[in-house]
Amino acid sequence: MELFFYAVFGGLGAVVAVTELSKSNKDRINTSSAFNSFKNNYLIVYSLMMAGDWLQGPYVYYLYSTYGYGKGDIGQLFIAGFGSSMLFGTIVGSLADKQGRKRACVTYCITYILSCITKHSPHYKVLMLGRILGGIATSLLFSAFESWLVAEHFKRGFDQQWLSLTFSKAIFLGNGLVAILSGLFGNVLVDTLALGPVAPFDAASCFLAIGMAIILSSWSENFGDPSENKDLLTQFRGAAVAIASDEKIALLGAIQSLFEGSMYTFVFLWTPALSPNDEEIPHGFIFATFMLASMLGSSLASRLMARSSLRVESYMQIVFAVSSAALMLPILTTFLVAPSGVKGGSISFSGCIQLLGFCAFESCVGIFWPSIMKMRSQYIPEEARSTIMNFFRIPLNIFVCVVLYNVDAFPITVMFGMCSIFLLVACILQRRLMVISDKPKTEDWQLKDRDAESEPLNL
Repeated sequence: MELFFYAVFGGLGAVVAVTELSKSNKDRINTSSAFNSFKNNYLIVYSLMMAGDWLQGPYVYYLYSTYGYGKGDIGQLFIAGFGSSMLFGTIVGSLADKQGRKRACVTYCITYILSCITKHSPHYKVLMLGRILGGIATSLLFSAFESWLVAEHFKRGFDQQWLSLTFSKAIFLGNGLVAILSGLFGNVLVDTLALGPVAPFDAASCFLAIGMAIILSSWSENFGDPSENKDLLTQFRGAAVAIASDEKIALLGAIQSLFEGSMYTFVFLWTPALSPNDEEIPHGFIFATFMLASMLGSSLASRLMARSSLRVESYMQIVFAVSSAALMLPILTTFLVAPSGVKGGSISFSGCIQLLGFCAFESCVGIFWPSIMKMRSQYIPEEARSTIMNFFRIPLNIFVCVVLYNVDAFPITVMFGMCSIFLLVACILQRRLMVISDKPKTEDWQLKDRDAESEPLNL
């Protein structure tokens, strides 16, 4: 069956190459040299930031286990990370709108470097501190950089459609190529050079430090709401008013939480799904295959968004429907393919079918990221962009914490069924968003926000 893995990886690689090389003029966006310079600077920084993140991912669990901690203790560390992202990350991420997005990006680098340093200690409390710092950094990674980019893009007077080009390239590189190279580089550090499981975290610190130096030397500062008289509580209240008063923003938040919740759950489920009887599967190679599928998705997204006649709100319905069907495959194979009772060995026929479905899902993930970024740039008000984006992550983090806590309580088919239903609901909500997207953007949330500021807080 090893030939199967190579065939899937090679096939995806060929499709990605053909998709990129066969782009015609109608699939490309004509831009200016000033924009290309701005875009390339951001892509370099974003790729370095993602390299710092991807290098750590495959070795977190392994590092904790080498320190002698069991599944329960490690699970608590992971829950602490997501909980920190939900609580402290929301506050710190929201400060980006008031204190500056560039400053928030630098804070991300410092916080994540400190998190990496804690990995040198085997003490549980120090590792817990590292997870808390990592949770804060994750919130900044997925809000501050995008907020800075959108504000700076429009501040420099670039065309709105050009923004989709930066988004798709960032996902193609940061969530695709960089992820694959980071996995290979981490493997060289740990296995080939035998530097130990802490080595990828040290390498991540170096990449983050280089990225921080570029940010400090070449980025200008921008703000969401720099007003001096608005405290954090008022800022939260204003963001809540924006979500409640604009159905498009509320729908966008629900769609994002449903999809990302399913995506993070999938991360925990794909290994037991492909090896239910302890089959030997090449985890690193499969991860690289998934990232290649994600690259294919982001490449397709750049084509789709380059066509002004095709709306993101329209094609994303199909993306959510396909992703829902892909995560139904583990359930269907349970009923349609006879289970194997043999322990060990290579991947089963059922596993091969599921792997193809999982690659389809990862392709949908590759389309999702630049597309949701474009919709966020259209619908979320600039004054509270980082705050609202972190609000969107609250239900996501709650969901992931619940899943982690109860991961052994339900059969794997039930978990996949739940994810499939969530994605189907996201498809329905996306349909609603398309229907109402032509409505004028509500402006009265700012008025309501100002009214909220003037009202006393009743405790």
